[in-house]
Amino acid sequence: MVFGTSRHLLLLMACVFQITFMSNQLPLKAASSLAAWKFGEDGVLKLRTSIGAKLQAFFQDGQDGNGDRIWIDFPGEPIRPRSFDGSGPLEQIRVGQPQPGVTRLVIEFNKSVTFDPKTLQLVGTSPDLWELKFVDIPTIGLKSLGEGNLVRRPVEASLHTNFSSRGISTTIELPEIARGRYRVVIDPGHGGPDVGAIGIGGIRETDVVLDISIQVAKILDQKGVKVHLTRSSEVDLDLPPRVAMANRLAADAFVSIHANASRNIRKDVNGIETFYFTGSKGFRLASLIQNEVLKASPGSPNRGVRRSRFFVIRHTHMPAALVETGFLTGGLDSSRLAQQSHRSKISFAISRGILLYLQGGEIR
Repeated sequence: MVFGTSRHLLLLMACVFQITFMSNQLPLKAASSLAAWKFGEDGVLKLRTSIGAKLQAFFQDGQDGNGDRIWIDFPGEPIRPRSFDGSGPLEQIRVGQPQPGVTRLVIEFNKSVTFDPKTLQLVGTSPDLWELKFVDIPTIGLKSLGEGNLVRRPVEASLHTNFSSRGISTTIELPEIARGRYRVVIDPGHGGPDVGAIGIGGIRETDVVLDISIQVAKILDQKGVKVHLTRSSEVDLDLPPRVAMANRLAADAFVSIHANASRNIRKDVNGIETFYFTGSKGFRLASLIQNEVLKASPGSPNRGVRRSRFFVIRHTHMPAALVETGFLTGGLDSSRLAQQSHRSKISFAISRGILLYLQGGEIR
């Protein structure tokens, strides 16, 4: 991020090496996307957020007897406000909620410390990790301070996950396939000015499906699949280029990920459905994905596997499926899809369905 200009308040713009990982905010009532933070003895602030979180960082020079301060706003709300006394040049760190739907992390320095805003950059080093280096601050007496674990053990990094149905915990593993043999294209629906469906609380389809798709891509990559995303950021992408990418790559499978909406926001309409266009392979791919996503969302109605003429599955030259991960307007589905933990379960389920298809697994 670069600083905007005003006399005392400057906006840091995130300078993200992987700019494609940024996305817009989830609904205002979502839990905070700030998962962990640490201000180290080396004067470096490290952050872990939910994947794709969009951050805004601000600088304010010291005034009224206070030192320089920097604050960073994150989508979602903190569980509670809290503050931590600093050491050395660091006066205090606070976590609060300046307005509904926002978490604010404030870093305040002693009044003896001053900064040149041009030296400050909030840098995204991965989809969920960020760093802000405070150049040339005195580190004498500075002790590490933080909350949470900066090393995330995501569901996609493990070989299994746990789903619960009727109170029974079941371990589900990812199938093994030949590494480097298969190529898959994952298509997050909509993007940019086309936000897709808008559900309860303002939850947007583009935000949900981009998060899920990036997670699916990471899981498949870990399992040795050559995976490509049609988009990995909030960009406007027409339908033909998505199809053209898959056909050019001669992918083994194409999966488009979406979220549904009902007319007039009917909260009683929920459920999972997956579409294919033609062929037994397309049907098998769609069926395997449908079955796995249903396991990850117990209670969501099974709306079935159906044929459809959606452009992206009709014009691809390989087996293709389009999965609707739930209704953003549904009372059950929308509250789940707003949660990072549920989106991770859906990502795992879609990945497992794709891997079962590549492995040649039967539909059960």
